[in-house]
Amino acid sequence: MASKVPSICCIGYIGKHNNPLHISLFPAEERAPLEFQFLLSSCLDIFEARLPYKIADQDFGLLQAVDERLAMYGWLTNTGVKIVIVVDMEGRPATALDSKAATAVGLRDADLKPAFRALQTAYIKLLRNPFYNPDEHSPVTANAEQKIGSTQITSRSFIQEVKRIAEAWVPGVTNL
Repeated sequence: MASKVPSICCIGYIGKHNNPLHISLFPAEERAPLEFQFLLSSCLDIFEARLPYKIADQDFGLLQAVDERLAMYGWLTNTGVKIVIVVDMEGRPATALDSKAATAVGLRDADLKPAFRALQTAYIKLLRNPFYNPDEHSPVTANAEQKIGSTQITSRSFIQEVKRIAEAWVPGVTNL
């Protein structure tokens, strides 16, 4: 039996009002979007429960293990946006380039920090875009202005960067 390497199967950005800002699935054709929307929603209570006990660290670590295959990890930005990474522990077959550490069972706390930092940097770059207005993606603002439509992030460059980060991540990587 070929060994497997953990890989990112879902990345979700959740707004400060607990609204989904962006959800990416990897590979998208093999994943059920509704299932992962439900999984991302289920971790919001864990963020709320741990929030009073967080001092300065943004890393929420393992939020929940869904089953023996899927594990959800969380990160909180200083603007209140939550970033969730769902890792498939049997994500893809190991190649000759993968280290022995990558094929080991389980993940260390530090394994996902480079991915979270890169995803936060991608979000900061999006916020620095003068044509992006984060208030347009808030359900509070959309309801007050009676806007109809999605509150999801639609920036192509942002979506491509999230995809690049997810595909480049392997356990043990230090820079994305």
